[in-house]
Amino acid sequence: MAIHLTTESRILVQGMTGAEGMKHTRRMLAAGTNVVGGVNPRKAGRTVDVDGHPLPVFGSVADGMRATGADVSVVFVPPAFAKAAVTGAADARIPLAVVITEGIPVHDTVAFTAYARQRGTRIIGPNCPGLISPGRSNAGIIPADIAKPGRIGLVSKSGTLTYQLMYELRDTGFSTCVGIGGDPVVGTSHIDCLAAFQDDPDTELIVLIGEIGGDAEERAAAYVRDHVTKPVVGYIAGFTAPEGRTMGHAGAIVSGSTGTARAKQEALEAAGVRVGRTPTETARAVLETLRQG
Repeated sequence: MAIHLTTESRILVQGMTGAEGMKHTRRMLAAGTNVVGGVNPRKAGRTVDVDGHPLPVFGSVADGMRATGADVSVVFVPPAFAKAAVTGAADARIPLAVVITEGIPVHDTVAFTAYARQRGTRIIGPNCPGLISPGRSNAGIIPADIAKPGRIGLVSKSGTLTYQLMYELRDTGFSTCVGIGGDPVVGTSHIDCLAAFQDDPDTELIVLIGEIGGDAEERAAAYVRDHVTKPVVGYIAGFTAPEGRTMGHAGAIVSGSTGTARAKQEALEAAGVRVGRTPTETARAVLETLRQG
């Protein structure tokens, strides 16, 4: 099992004909992902050969869904066009849209995430690496060669830390790894993924990666306490970050004692989550927890 992706997932790439879209379409195909076409209104009707895979280009997500049965869109369009791209995906009522684009204005994200929610489209991102179910499907930019299928579910704000923990635990493997993005507003939260992993029979343990800023991790801790029966291991990036500065992600800003790594660690530990101080220590905690059964 996996969450949000399966071997049957059929993926459209919005912005496939651009440099980034093409590069990562190649990588997704090489990982065995079922990419069925691209979307570019200016190049509709063309067929693009991607490493021996002839992929049609459609004028809209709706056209692509009708022709291919696609149920996932991965968005690689520039920030200025992201709102229109995601809105078009939501208008087509595609079940899942993975928004890789970074630098999208927050007011655009607020608008398209609310719009998509009304139409039943789950948004992952923006400013995220996407998600991967190793051996099944890969929607986004997560390297497919750093992990195998396994029993761990991972949800992370940070793309880099997603890759790091996947590498640290590569011999154990993952059911699904989800990079939810580090912007102040995202379409899918830690809590959404915790709920999905809790319901996934093949996910035995959950890894939650957070970072300084906001209160998402504190809210996730409360959810773990009240609703999650599987073991959860956490890691919070930013223990050495100075207060009052944005560190890397737009959402990673600390004001006073709110949003600090220490406050998040304390909230998670109070909910029974074992929290590592480094990625390597976190990976070790995961392995110890699995061995303890």
